[in-house]
Amino acid sequence: MKNDLIVFLDRDGVINKKNEKYVKNVNEFEFLPKIFEAVKKINELGFKIIIITNQSAINRKIISIAELNEIHKYMLKKFNEKSCEILKIYYCPHKPDENCRCRKPNNGMIIKAVKEFDINLSNSILIGDSDSDIETAKRMKIKSIKLNANENLIEKIDNIKEMFFK
Repeated sequence: MKNDLIVFLDRDGVINKKNEKYVKNVNEFEFLPKIFEAVKKINELGFKIIIITNQSAINRKIISIAELNEIHKYMLKKFNEKSCEILKIYYCPHKPDENCRCRKPNNGMIIKAVKEFDINLSNSILIGDSDSDIETAKRMKIKSIKLNANENLIEKIDNIKEMFFK
């Protein structure tokens, strides 16, 4: 996969509506407007998509790994129904004070993906909605795009094209 183009996407605030009390089940998972259209366009540009997401609700004992897996299974099913391809989801269950290597802004999830899929980071970009997402990209020396509040991924397609297809 060395030559594949990769988009690392954050989940909460990029794919689905952020919930300050955490998304605890499928009923609370609300896709953001035009997310399917955006992901499909990213796929059509030739990118494979990997989701990297901090999910401290697990170690906070708010949801179980099984419940998170149900949410992700639902999300992937909906993407698949819209002909959108997601290569894999990586998540970090740790709370910020646990100082793990996988929780963004640390880069453990990207390092796992690089090893698993033999990714060339010069062909990669991370898109997120938080400073920790952008800091993760900086630490990995990859391109990044930050979505502002109420900004949709679809609005950044031209930015992705400019970065990779000048």
